[in-house]
Amino acid sequence: MENEYETPDDEHEQQAHASAAAPSASRYDAILSIPVTVQVVLGTTTMPVASLMKLGRGAVVSLDQKVGDPVNVVVNGRVVARGEVVVVDEDSARYGVSLTEIVTAPRDERSV
Repeated sequence: MENEYETPDDEHEQQAHASAAAPSASRYDAILSIPVTVQVVLGTTTMPVASLMKLGRGAVVSLDQKVGDPVNVVVNGRVVARGEVVVVDEDSARYGVSLTEIVTAPRDERSV
C-alpha cells in the first residue's frame, strides 16, 4: 500500500479500475483481426434497368463526380475518409488513394 490510509480493499479496487481502463493487447488482437471490406468510390449514377440492360463492352457510364474531385473511402458501407486517386506503381499500373480527409461519425452514431 502506497498510502498509510489506504485499505487493502482500496488498493484492490484501484487495480481493478486500472486493468479495466487499459485492456490487454490480447483483447485488441481479436478485434484487430476482423476483416472489413474497403471500397474506393469514384462516383455513382442512377439509371433505369432498361438502360442498364443495354450496356455492353465499351459502354461508358457517366458518374456524378468530376475529374479531380475527392473519392470516398468506404469501410463496411460507411464513408470513413476522402482522398485523391494516385498512381502507386507505374510498372504494374496500380492505383491507390492518398487520404486528404478523415470523416468522423456524427455524435449520435458514435454511441451506438
